[in-house]
Amino acid sequence: REAELAMRRRLGDRESNILAVQSNLAATYRSLGRFEEALQMKRDGYTGHLNLYGTEHRETLIEANNYAASLETLQRYQEARSLLRKTIPVARRILGESDRITLTMRKIFATALYEDDSSTLDDLREAKTTLEESERTARRVFGRA
Repeated sequence: REAELAMRRRLGDRESNILAVQSNLAATYRSLGRFEEALQMKRDGYTGHLNLYGTEHRETLIEANNYAASLETLQRYQEARSLLRKTIPVARRILGESDRITLTMRKIFATALYEDDSSTLDDLREAKTTLEESERTARRVFGRA
């Protein structure tokens, strides 16, 4: 996949196709346990989507979610929180409260709040509130398990 990405760049492939290959490569790195490399690809993919589509495009929000998930995996909670504080309001407005991506972003955000050793009591309260609201929304949308 690295060779495919390099070839597409050399041939001047459309940026959207290159971003798709980058996303696939990041998923492959993650599956192989190469989390730092996956994170770099996710960061590049998110930045590429921001530049190509802007902040309010569904694909950009999906990439923000994927990037935040990689940050969470590497326990970079403050970075994940910072990213999600900016993108969750956009996801709520553009995708809606009940969208899977919005719900996933909120779950990652809450996890980044309660897993971080430097979290304050207010952070923990915010995590609790976020999870309770998300659970109500998920039950309404997806039904009971």
